[in-house]
Amino acid sequence: MGLQPLEFSDCYLDSPCFRERVRAHEAELERTNKFIKDLLKDGKNLIAATKNLSAAQRKFAHSLRDFKFEFIGDAETDDERYIDASLHEFSNFLKNLEEQREILALSVTETLIKPLERFRKEQLGAVKEEKKKFDKETEKNYSLLEKHLNLSAKKKELQLQEADNQVEQNRKHFYELSLEYVCKLQEIQERKKFECVEPVLSFFQGLFTFYHQGYELAKDFNHYKMALQINIQNTRNRFEGTRSEVEELMNKIRRNPQEHKRANHNTMEGYLYVQEKRPAPFGSSWVKHYCTYRKETKKFTMIPFEHRSGGKAGDEELFILTYCTKRNIDTIDRRFCFDLESSDRPGVPVTMQAFSEEDRKLWMEALDGKEAVSDIFYVHLYCAQLDKIGFTVIKKCISAVETRGINDQGLYRVVGVSSKVQRLLSLLMDAKTCNEVDLENSVDWEVKTITSAMKQYLRSLPEPLMTYELHGEFIIPAKSGSPESRVNAVHFLVHKLPEKNKEMLDILVKHLANVSKHAKRNLMTVANLGVVFGPTLMRPQEETVAAIMDLKFQNIVVEILIENHEKVSFDTSP
Repeated sequence: MGLQPLEFSDCYLDSPCFRERVRAHEAELERTNKFIKDLLKDGKNLIAATKNLSAAQRKFAHSLRDFKFEFIGDAETDDERYIDASLHEFSNFLKNLEEQREILALSVTETLIKPLERFRKEQLGAVKEEKKKFDKETEKNYSLLEKHLNLSAKKKELQLQEADNQVEQNRKHFYELSLEYVCKLQEIQERKKFECVEPVLSFFQGLFTFYHQGYELAKDFNHYKMALQINIQNTRNRFEGTRSEVEELMNKIRRNPQEHKRANHNTMEGYLYVQEKRPAPFGSSWVKHYCTYRKETKKFTMIPFEHRSGGKAGDEELFILTYCTKRNIDTIDRRFCFDLESSDRPGVPVTMQAFSEEDRKLWMEALDGKEAVSDIFYVHLYCAQLDKIGFTVIKKCISAVETRGINDQGLYRVVGVSSKVQRLLSLLMDAKTCNEVDLENSVDWEVKTITSAMKQYLRSLPEPLMTYELHGEFIIPAKSGSPESRVNAVHFLVHKLPEKNKEMLDILVKHLANVSKHAKRNLMTVANLGVVFGPTLMRPQEETVAAIMDLKFQNIVVEILIENHEKVSFDTSP
């Protein structure tokens, strides 16, 4: 199991578990930074010390062999596994060269040193600066919040309102910074593989040119290099698609964090200040706890956690809730308070303080208190369907593409003008005008407008063509197994699709296979088509970072369908 994804919604909870996952990502980047630093030092030794070249090569080989990239999620693609294994392969090449004992003259400054230094400075260095800002803002946010919560409720309403506004502005700034920091952490985790390996690959290509007897080794390496370049390019392409999806999700959550909290109607969680009573001379103190509540069991748990002391957590407390009562300001000199009573200590209430009145209302609702917050319902509107018009739209678009634009460079990657795409869709989806639209002969509609309209139609279906229900099952074979077993598994799952979905998928896959046959001219290889149509044909029902990290496996499923469209028969059962 690799690093756990950092969910953007967790930035707003800022739980101990979230902080632990952030620290794991930071530790991995620090490990990567140290690895790159060592690698750079070793590379410079090769340039500076010809006499010690043999020893420097062995050290360099060790650095490569001993390092392994971590990954986000529960599996890697074949391309990523080959990239991971590439470091070990590079180490073996060095050992072969060392056996020849040739005197080498090598320059690696342009191919290895500068790219790694640039990556370390511009990418890893940027993350370090973001971490400093994040840590500083954490200290500031929770210090200001604690000071704010200590304000007396008897102060003038204007003073309290001004204080509330100040805290809210500071909190929004903190959330903004947290979102950006989490996004940057995960981006670098994904980026580092090809950014680190590609310079090493270039170094190896240059290395052989300086060997007197390296010709045979260079021929063997060239085959490996070409395969690895494809792996790197595929990984890079998938990264670009994943990054855009992650950024889109981040922006959605930034606009309305409440709407994108992970669904769990029976659980409430977040921070509360708990009043801890002391002997008479000392009064009472308020300690911040991370609290969770499950309605089905009425279990309430509390973990004391202090962000400003490096994220130190205390011992967990658990009790069974019996009732929850709101505290009015005439009974306590703090706002946003409520009392809880547990079954094991009847008559001894525990006083809690929420961060705001809205926060208290949410807790009161979850704890079956006197105040409640209305449920929010979301409506997903769509008009695209797998009906007669839908099949007509797709068939007309495919026919036009194959007639007019099968050799266009960047087919399906080059997007059309949004207004033209929407206009074309409105005409195609209207039964009165659909048959009148001439896509094959009319110059009014560019090929990029037609391809964009087709993709938009497929994305507008009530659920993706390969369905929410089978999404997880389609992903599983893409993560493991032999090529043959993957094809068989996908073939089996295709026949579990509803008939109309299967019929439409058959039409699309045959068309995409035809597009890939013209890849020398249109540059749309099977891998490139997978990047474009993976998110179009497959989509998880819940939109999270963890789900987006599986985007690369969606692409692989589409690649399997295109490459093996003759084996994956849509007419014959597996």
